[in-house]
Amino acid sequence: MNIRLSATAVAVAAAFPFASVALAADEAVGETVIVSANRIDTPDVAATYASEVHTRKDIERSGATSLVDYLNRQSSVQLTPNFGNRFTPSINMRGYGTNDGFQNVVISIDGRRLNNIDMVPQLVGAIPLEDIDRIEITKGSGSVAYGDGATAGSIQIYTKPRTGASIDVNVGNHEALGTSGYAGYVGERFTVSATAEHTEHGGFSDKDPSGHKDESTSDNWRASLTGRPIDRLKLTLDTGDARIDLRYPNSLTLAQFRDDPGMNTGRNYTHQFFRDGYWAVGAEYDFASNWRLTARHNDEDKRSEFLQFSFRTDSRYLSDDIALQYLGDALAVTTGVQTFDGERTDGFSETTKKNEAVFVQGQYEMGRLTLSAGARRERVEYEYDPSFGSRLKDDKQLSSWDLGANYRIDDVLSVFGNYNASYQAPDIDRFFAFDPVTFETIFNGLIKPAKVRTVTLGFNHVLPTNRLKVGVFHADLNDEIYFNASTFTNTNIDKSHKYGLEVQDTWRISPILTGVLNYSWTRAIIDRENMGGGAFDGKELPGVPRNNVVLGLNVAVGDQGNLYVSHTWRSKTWAANDFDNNNAQRQRAYQSTDVAYRHRLNKVELYAAVSNLFNYKNGTWVRDDAIYPVDFERTWKLGAKLSF
Repeated sequence: MNIRLSATAVAVAAAFPFASVALAADEAVGETVIVSANRIDTPDVAATYASEVHTRKDIERSGATSLVDYLNRQSSVQLTPNFGNRFTPSINMRGYGTNDGFQNVVISIDGRRLNNIDMVPQLVGAIPLEDIDRIEITKGSGSVAYGDGATAGSIQIYTKPRTGASIDVNVGNHEALGTSGYAGYVGERFTVSATAEHTEHGGFSDKDPSGHKDESTSDNWRASLTGRPIDRLKLTLDTGDARIDLRYPNSLTLAQFRDDPGMNTGRNYTHQFFRDGYWAVGAEYDFASNWRLTARHNDEDKRSEFLQFSFRTDSRYLSDDIALQYLGDALAVTTGVQTFDGERTDGFSETTKKNEAVFVQGQYEMGRLTLSAGARRERVEYEYDPSFGSRLKDDKQLSSWDLGANYRIDDVLSVFGNYNASYQAPDIDRFFAFDPVTFETIFNGLIKPAKVRTVTLGFNHVLPTNRLKVGVFHADLNDEIYFNASTFTNTNIDKSHKYGLEVQDTWRISPILTGVLNYSWTRAIIDRENMGGGAFDGKELPGVPRNNVVLGLNVAVGDQGNLYVSHTWRSKTWAANDFDNNNAQRQRAYQSTDVAYRHRLNKVELYAAVSNLFNYKNGTWVRDDAIYPVDFERTWKLGAKLSF
């Protein structure tokens, strides 16, 4: 393997001793940050895997209007509207591409998995920012705890109840309106909290023939209750609902995009309705010294409807997680059973995907050395039951494992290494196919589960005024799953590999000034793909920019004010469907400069934010003359938050 770092990668890594988890100027840069991806709480500098953590203060300071907006502009993960849909975005992490990357990262909120059983990305846009306490991005690990789909890693979103109440109202251009409310109480024996959020947006593009712009309305609410009837027992109840009504634009030609990214081409916008409701119950019982038994059940109902086509699907996801933990001073072990039962109906058929897994994950500390190991065995079962025709059923047996080590050289420097084996089972839309001869659904004989081996090496260097994290990775893939747009088939890339460099750091330059950088350099190479007749061999996986940079500068303005300026830049790459790297048009570089200011007056916090300050025209290139405009003009937001 010949790895050559680009000039940009070398320059960024050498020139910036600051960047990553953005911290306010009044925070201690060297404070302890906890990560929990392997279900064992560990300081991030002692973790045996690569991580990236974003706190509540990071989110508030950024001025982001949604979780999609925040992750896209403030993290190493790239999120873009999925064929125009801003609520279920395409996701690229560690070089898995904007086409299929969303199926290579497991996203969860308080342990509830957001991944779908079909080709619909996670409904990230339905998660209220007001609820989020911490975001933990785990890179190249997580397959033991999360299983199917955690090939690039995982994103864990955590909420945390707090005592008090707040009301937040904001307005912006394009008829943007947002309101949210929170109320909670944290007591000795019980906690209760509730959040409600309503957002409206009038749309960026011109009206379509029906008189509508690419507008959206979203209503979300969530409530949680935790009780401790006895000291050693904790019971939890969570419930929530999201309803989204949106229209999203069609693609443009290059000439149209250059002339006006907001134009309508004479076609109605896609009109879609989502509903996602869930409830969950859980328990934790410390039945003996250092021993804990946990159990959690989730029940989720989903509905997706394309209104202009009168096409609707209904899904129900049931999942259970039972685990036994030993949490000693030096040794921590978690073992458990996880089940998932996903069902989708569309009026013509019922399709299911079921996962059953057992896993064990352990961690042992020997002075300055921390070792970790884990393994997972999972059975994936598929079933297709049409109203008319043949019933189909099949299953797959898959395994993953993880080995890691971290050595703390001294109080400020630690090094780590991780070797992870992971897998991705095909979703139901890929596992089954339509036979044009018999007009029936059949097994897709061209698809296999993807299997990945990932090595990550890195170091952490933490001082009171500087937090630096650097890592390199290499992943070997067999049967990487993708959609071949030229043949309209879901199939596998026989052999491929990915490698890269990741730099995160935060530098407290002065008592009022903090610098931030989050940089990644990634290469994703197709080694061999027989379906392409050799045309794809040696080419780059499309939709993977080599460089991704987030630069930030945080300024404390007096005792009550905070100014944050950031710039996001991603280098140009191949269009999403350009697997042979020969399209005339390439994916344009993405960039956006964002400014946010917050000012606190007793219990009232005023804030203002401007995104894409310099009006850069961004878009997503699917192929030649198929461009979806995104973040193509300046937007602003003004708001106030009252806490009591």
